[in-house]
Amino acid sequence: MSKFQRLVLDVFVNGVCSSLLIHPRYRYKVYRLFGLNIKKGRIRSGCVFDGNNIKIGKNVFINRNCHFDLNKKITIGDNAFFGAEAMLLTSSHEMGDSSQRASNNYDLPIDIGKGCWIGARAIVLQGVKIGEGCIIGAGSLVNKDCEPNGLYVGVPAKRIKDLD
Repeated sequence: MSKFQRLVLDVFVNGVCSSLLIHPRYRYKVYRLFGLNIKKGRIRSGCVFDGNNIKIGKNVFINRNCHFDLNKKITIGDNAFFGAEAMLLTSSHEMGDSSQRASNNYDLPIDIGKGCWIGARAIVLQGVKIGEGCIIGAGSLVNKDCEPNGLYVGVPAKRIKDLD
């Protein structure tokens, strides 16, 4: 994505389109116009899409002020729900020496399975795959893959319960 395309995306998708004044029906049209692969669902206001490298399935609900770092692809399965201010971060840095601890940047994709519920202010880090039917508790930090149909909570998130 060129700098100009990124600027236009930021202005229209993360500025105008994420406003409370834009009806969700039109929000989807603008998102699609700018290359976001989004099926039918609901995206509330204030969400930030840092690029267009995303695929969102059907009937996905994304609550207010969620942040999607899209240096690598994020895939979200059908019927997934996101609580307010959830963050999916595909980028990080290698650890450097004492002169600069945040060294070289690296990016890894994120995959959220069908039917997942990501709680409010949960953070999903680069390279993580969350299996179908998982619940990620509010405020949890997911830094490792999650097996399907589990309740994961904490920092770092740990599986505390099997779900039917």
